[in-house]
Amino acid sequence: MDYNNIGETAGKIWHELEKGESTPRKLATATKSKSDHVYMALGWLAREGKVSISPTKSTFKVSINK
Repeated sequence: MDYNNIGETAGKIWHELEKGESTPRKLATATKSKSDHVYMALGWLAREGKVSISPTKSTFKVSINK
């Protein structure tokens, strides 16, 4: 895995989040990505301040910062 793969996954996640908030599991399914790649990409997007993360009972939801 390299930074390009993480960036590609982040792009796929971004396109999914443009449709509305989601969970990491749903994002992994929708983007056909491994869960560890999804978490790395979410970390990247969060570090850049592009997404918000909200806890739920069993997981968390991710949405684009407006």
